[in-house]
Amino acid sequence: MVAVDTTNKTMTAMQLVSPGSPLTQVTLERPRPGRGQVRVAVSACGVCRTDLHVIDGDLEDATLPLVPGHEIVGTVDAVGEGVRDLAVGERVGVPWLGYTCGHCGHCAGGHENLCDDAGFTGYTLPGGYAEYTVADARYCFPIAGALSDAETAPLLCAGLIGYRSYRMTGEAARLGIYGFGAAAHIIIQIALHQDREVFAFTRPGDESGQAFARRLGAVWAGDSTTPPPAPLDAAIIFAPVGSLVAAALAAVRKGGVVVCAGIHMSNIPAFPYALLWGERTVRSVANLTRADGVQFLDLAAAAGVRTEITRYPLRDANRAVEDLRQGRLHGAAVLEIG
Repeated sequence: MVAVDTTNKTMTAMQLVSPGSPLTQVTLERPRPGRGQVRVAVSACGVCRTDLHVIDGDLEDATLPLVPGHEIVGTVDAVGEGVRDLAVGERVGVPWLGYTCGHCGHCAGGHENLCDDAGFTGYTLPGGYAEYTVADARYCFPIAGALSDAETAPLLCAGLIGYRSYRMTGEAARLGIYGFGAAAHIIIQIALHQDREVFAFTRPGDESGQAFARRLGAVWAGDSTTPPPAPLDAAIIFAPVGSLVAAALAAVRKGGVVVCAGIHMSNIPAFPYALLWGERTVRSVANLTRADGVQFLDLAAAAGVRTEITRYPLRDANRAVEDLRQGRLHGAAVLEIG
């Protein structure tokens, strides 16, 4: 039997009304799942750096007013018509990529992450800074494993986008990571599981961040202005700082690759061609695919990935956002809701 909600109950949510403004706590009508959708009773939602870019207006064209948040973990509590693969009571995760058209050249070619008609959770689609949200059932991941809902939430973007970026580095034995936040602290565990060396780069003066990276297994940690002790095979830039592209190119060997992992980055300043020469590569990563999600969640379980989180109640979402903006966190910020 399909369970379709017909009630008119309310919920609490944190809402973005205009870019650059603080989130507002509001009471909204509890959403009803449409055809192909499920409603999720949200237990936890990670606070991602992309949320900052949405809230600050760096990413334009958000659907306002908006409930942000795209690292959602919760329980299906109602399903719409046509849903066959998810049931009420099932634990699921809802990621950034929330819809694709399924028929354009990108989708047909296995690159649904590049779909021109895509919808994104917490940006153009309802997000998880709320007690309930609705999502396309096709873009929800069943969640197993021993991690709590709050510990699992960062895997839904920091982990997923981090993993797609990590795959772009190929067989790199020496991997540099610029920006040691939520994604980096997950991906270092995958890299060490696969017997790679990780070199961590933080903002200048962030000695506690460097100590955090060493504690997680980095063979070296320093600030982003310091060359590593050996040439890198590849580097991932998680920090949204365009000047790091030149720094990373200077750190990788000939034939190395620099992966820009963020959805937004400040302008990349001019740099000498010599940094790019030697068949070095600079590439970006856009969104994720559902196949990425399945592969990563299986690998994370096999590697025994653990997340380090700072917990906040839903009403303190603005404090969580500001702590992330100011670099006051090690690991990830997570709103606990249910």
